Amino acid sequence: MATPSTSLTFTVRRCEPELVAPAKPTPQEYKLLSDIDDQESLRFQIPIIQCYRYDPSMQGKDPAKIIREALAKALVFFYPFAGRLREGPNRKLMVGCTGEGVLFIVADADVTLEQFGDELHPPFPCFDELLYDVPGSEGMLNCPLLLIQITRMKCGGFIFTVRLNHVMSDGTGLKQFMSAVGEMARGMVAPSIPPVWERHLLDAGDPPRVMFTHHEYDEVESIITPPDNMVQRPFFFGPNEISSLRRLLPRHLRQCSKFELLTACLWRCRTVAINPDPNDEVRMLCIANTRSKFNPPLPTGYYGNAFVFPAAKTTARQLFRNPLGYAVELVKQAKASVTEEYVKSVSSLMVIRGKQLHFPVVRSFLISDVTNIEFGDIDFGWGKAVFSGPAKALGPISFLIRSKDKKGEVGTVVSICLPAPAMESFAKELDNILKGQPVDDEGKPIMISSAL
Repeated sequence: MATPSTSLTFTVRRCEPELVAPAKPTPQEYKLLSDIDDQESLRFQIPIIQCYRYDPSMQGKDPAKIIREALAKALVFFYPFAGRLREGPNRKLMVGCTGEGVLFIVADADVTLEQFGDELHPPFPCFDELLYDVPGSEGMLNCPLLLIQITRMKCGGFIFTVRLNHVMSDGTGLKQFMSAVGEMARGMVAPSIPPVWERHLLDAGDPPRVMFTHHEYDEVESIITPPDNMVQRPFFFGPNEISSLRRLLPRHLRQCSKFELLTACLWRCRTVAINPDPNDEVRMLCIANTRSKFNPPLPTGYYGNAFVFPAAKTTARQLFRNPLGYAVELVKQAKASVTEEYVKSVSSLMVIRGKQLHFPVVRSFLISDVTNIEFGDIDFGWGKAVFSGPAKALGPISFLIRSKDKKGEVGTVVSICLPAPAMESFAKELDNILKGQPVDDEGKPIMISSAL
């Protein structure tokens, strides 16, 4: 269930980074981001990785050349990505649509995709080689909004990595753009889903009104500097693990979603691992896509950030002492709180309290389910990706990613980031939960005869 990190090492030769601009002239204008987009919590870069195997039908074709040309064509439609962020009064972010372009790197690795093994998942070995951090490119303002690297492998396959300035898009929006690049690479002349800006749809009302209590923005201790001994480790949950967890729930909770079940389990394990004072408050924040929460729903082509992260909170003691169903109930309640009015309330909070609000990092666990985004469906001509999704956990942020184990079983992999000693505690607690005693319909432990 838990998989140790691989020791694979390899060398990558990179060409000089270049800027890829739109293939045709695009509007020179300023576009405001939404009040959800430009919050402090989203002012960071997020890396995504896609792995593609060799396809005999593409023999002799260069993925870097094909994708570069397709990227330039897609940027004609998604031209804000080729611009640069500017900051206005009250730290309001806008995109200067300058057409300068996105950073693009071509590289070659002396390794085959097969050498990564059957378990392609975060954390990836030598990831810094697969996505070169171009000096000076990570800033929020006046920097490229996308950094893309195509690494060609010895086997004829390739790895596509992209780093996104998160204020521009969420996972669904990025997938829409990357799908458009794939469509251009396969010969289409326009995206099948036209992009929609319309960021004002997620702005606060006039006047702004905060209608909910937003524990996801509670002010706690200052953000702490992560210790030097941070490690990442993937944990795989197949059908057997999911069944074991469901048996720990009373009947009325057994139909909860896999996301709710895993989130509750991981939150509990991570809290045990960080070992807070029993009276300390601990939080779980879950990413909730709000596109369908609006009436009418947001336009299909909307590619901005359209999510909020409602929080559940309790004390460490309550999380430890109560059965797993307690945490599942808290997760379900947090998810159920999200409505169109909730989103507008978050936007209003950003306007009233200022853009400096950030979700609490101390004793918090934020989890995002990207299994439904289907990054792996993005096809540049080489078929579907054999792995796709966020490249790593980001401190207290983890991602649920669809993956396969070494037996080929489809399940969910989540990469956890913790100090080394805490990681051992996390793994031990998870093992204890999976071996836990099943409960009956009322949540009471079922006594299993030792004769069985």
